Amino acid sequence: MPDYMSVSNDFSQDGSRAAALKAQEYLQARLEATTSTTSFRSIPIIDLTSSFSLSIADRQSVASRINEACTTVGFFYITGHGIPQSVCDATLELAARFFHELPEESKEAIHMKHSNHFRGYEPAAFSSVNSFESKETKEAFNWGYEAGLDPTGGDGKYVELDGSTDGSKNQWPSEAELPGFYKGIAKYYGHVLQLARHLCRLFALSLALPENYFEPLITHPGGIARLIRYPPSTNPKPLSELNEDEEIGLGAHTDYECFTLLLQDSNPGLEILSPDGHWISAEPVKGGIVVNVADFLMRWTNERYKSTVHRVVNRTAKERYSIPLFFSINYDEKVETLPSCKTEDSDSKFPPITAGRYVLDRLALTVDTGKY
Repeated sequence: MPDYMSVSNDFSQDGSRAAALKAQEYLQARLEATTSTTSFRSIPIIDLTSSFSLSIADRQSVASRINEACTTVGFFYITGHGIPQSVCDATLELAARFFHELPEESKEAIHMKHSNHFRGYEPAAFSSVNSFESKETKEAFNWGYEAGLDPTGGDGKYVELDGSTDGSKNQWPSEAELPGFYKGIAKYYGHVLQLARHLCRLFALSLALPENYFEPLITHPGGIARLIRYPPSTNPKPLSELNEDEEIGLGAHTDYECFTLLLQDSNPGLEILSPDGHWISAEPVKGGIVVNVADFLMRWTNERYKSTVHRVVNRTAKERYSIPLFFSINYDEKVETLPSCKTEDSDSKFPPITAGRYVLDRLALTVDTGKY
C-alpha cells in the first residue's frame, strides 16, 4: 500500500491544491489496499476527567493515552468532557427541527450554492467527499466560526478560508421560522469550541511539547460545524463484507483539519477503516464524543498520528443525526512538521501549507458547480 509520503513530496511551498488532489489519490489507494501488517477492531474510550486536574501528572497521563490512540487507530471516544448531556440532547433536537420544520423555500434561501465558503443548507447529493462511490444520501447545514459564538470573544483577527478578513460568511435561518435555533447552536458550539482548545493542550503534551504550544495558533480558529441528517435505509442490513453498500450516507474520506469532535445520536452509522481493509463500526457510547485525527495533525506529526479513513452508512430504519466540529488552527497560519516530530534521520515528509487555503481546496473537490 502506498503511504502518504510517497504521493506528497512534490508539492510547492504552499501547494495546497496539489496537496488536496494528492489526498484524494491517497484515499483511493487506501481503499483499494487489502493487506497490512497492522489492524484494529475496537476504538479506545478515554475519560478526560483527570485532564482537568491541577496536577500535571494527571494531565500527562491522559495525554499519553491520547498518544497511544492516535498512533494506532486515529480515533477515540472521550467521556468526562464537561459538556452537559442536556446541551448535547438539545442540540440534536435542533438538528431534527432544522430539517423537518424549516420550509423548503427557506432552506433554498440559505442554500450552500449562495456561499463561497460552503456555508448554509446542503441538500442530499449536492456534494460528495469522493468521486468513486455512489451519491451520498445525507443532507446538512454548515456554519463556521464567529466571534459571537466564541466564549472568549475571539481576538478580532478572524481570517476566512480564502484569506478575507471582513467577518464570518455564515447563512442562518431566521429566528421567526426557527425560534431559539441560533441561541441553542451558539450554546453547544461554545462548549465544544472550548473543549477543542482543551484538547489542543492535551495533544501538545502527547507530542512532548509545552502544554501551551498551540495556543498562539488558535486565537481565531477555524471551526466549521455541521448538522447532518441521514435518512432511514430503504433496505436495512448489518455491516458485512458480503454486503454491497448501495446507500452511502457520507462516502469514505479523511477529515481535513486538526481533529474532529463528533456528537452522534444513539443510532450507529459511523464506520472506520482498519489498515487491513476491514470496516469497524463506531457504535455510539453513552455520554461520549468521538475524536479523530485529521490531516493537519497527520502532517504536523510527520505521519506519526493517523488521519484514518472513515464513512457513514445508516443501516437502520431510523433517521440518524450527527454534529461534527472540524477544528483548525487560525486559517492564516502555516501547517508544518512539529519540532518534536523531526529527527536527524527523519526529514519532514510534508512541506508547509496555509491552513485555510488547504481546507478550501479540499472542500472545492466535493462539489461540481463550476463556481469554486
